[in-house]
Amino acid sequence: MGELDGPAGFLKVRGRRYRYPDGNEAVWDILVGGATVAIVALTDDEQVVLARQYRPGPGQVLLELPGGNADGDEPVEVAAARELLEETGYEAAALEVVMRTFLSSYASHRRHAVLARGCRKVAEPRLDDAEFIETVLMPVGAFIEHVLSGQLTDTDVAFAGLAAAGYLKPSP
Repeated sequence: MGELDGPAGFLKVRGRRYRYPDGNEAVWDILVGGATVAIVALTDDEQVVLARQYRPGPGQVLLELPGGNADGDEPVEVAAARELLEETGYEAAALEVVMRTFLSSYASHRRHAVLARGCRKVAEPRLDDAEFIETVLMPVGAFIEHVLSGQLTDTDVAFAGLAAAGYLKPSP
């Protein structure tokens, strides 16, 4: 539809003043928000549960990890279970937070990588009015290739989940 001249208001950005070791000062824009989750969801038959949806930053439909924002003080594991169920209709037998990282070097909030094992479909997705998501299952091997192709927004989370699940091994 087109670019706007200024922010839409979806993200909170604050200016933060810094003083460098040499005494000079600069102002940086910082993305401010609450905790977010991204879920590497695995079925018992080694399929990864993915969400095909339009992503506004890249400006295209991507096949990526389910996830979203934790609501207020909602525990990360609860947020991950809720987002997985809402976006895909899948439920996990076990959830494990395998990594906590900053969203980016220009963000103050944390993203949590959650490994969900034993996922099975239990309901139809319950999407928000602004969500148009198609659930897709992909074999783990094909998912690794997908991650390496650069078509995923949460690459670090994908690698953390795959490593925690034993699909990636450090070299000797």
